Amino acid sequence: MSLVCLVGPTGAGKTALALELARRAPIEVVSLDSVQVYRGLDVGSAKATLAERAALAHHVIDVADPDERFSAARWLALAEAALADITARGRVPLVCGGTGLYLRALDMGLAELPSANDALRAQLLAEEKQVPGALHAKLCEVDPASAARIAPRDLVRLVRALEVHATTGRPLSEHFAAHAVSRPQRALEVLVLDPPHAHHEGALAQRAEDMLRHGLIDEARHLRERFGAVPALDSVGYKEALAVVDGKLHPSELGAAITRATRQFARRQRTWFKKAPRARTFDHPASLIEAALPLLDASAGRSR
Repeated sequence: MSLVCLVGPTGAGKTALALELARRAPIEVVSLDSVQVYRGLDVGSAKATLAERAALAHHVIDVADPDERFSAARWLALAEAALADITARGRVPLVCGGTGLYLRALDMGLAELPSANDALRAQLLAEEKQVPGALHAKLCEVDPASAARIAPRDLVRLVRALEVHATTGRPLSEHFAAHAVSRPQRALEVLVLDPPHAHHEGALAQRAEDMLRHGLIDEARHLRERFGAVPALDSVGYKEALAVVDGKLHPSELGAAITRATRQFARRQRTWFKKAPRARTFDHPASLIEAALPLLDASAGRSR
């Protein structure tokens, strides 16, 4: 049996589509989202509401505080446990979200890498604070393959790539290339929801407005007051909201700034999913539902 994965760029409508699938198949969601793992990052991550979670169980969300270190390895361990639990109860897992790194971990496993070096990380972050863009420039020199797929503002991944290189003397991309999969690849059915450009642009603008209406600025301010300037708050939406809190961005410009940053992030997500093995792309929810239901029924042992 295959594992169905509903993926796509931020704001594509994956949550609404999953809720529709839940009306027709006995599914539970395993979240594929690197921000929704954090407790309290609710509005800015567009986390499923309590009502939505009552209608459709979601796993691997709210599993860490924002000041905790959270890795792809930790996500994979939690996801594997959730998949086993869902299946054991006779339900059908649906992996749903937009984090390409997690999808690759689920498909290919993870290379063995050195543990974190807090002193080195602090040094790297200090370099970036002193000279914005320094870390990406450094990564371009020592690991151009990783630099090509990591955005200059993605400090978490930049620091990790540089940390691996400094600790092992080998680029992170080389570790990945040399990684021999230690377990059989599971059969993934990767269904990508990627709506037409004009529709998606409108959805992103509306998403930003909804975040502001539901208190994104207050949420971001509260989280920083409680946890400090943690990497989780560098994610799209929170970074822009905190710029308003700090007086670096006018409140009237916040919606446009979030929309612009989300659009750029969605572009990178599309790049990930275009490279995903066996991925099939759908530009309309109805066509994806038509493809997904027979797969979910097969996993449930039903015929349609």
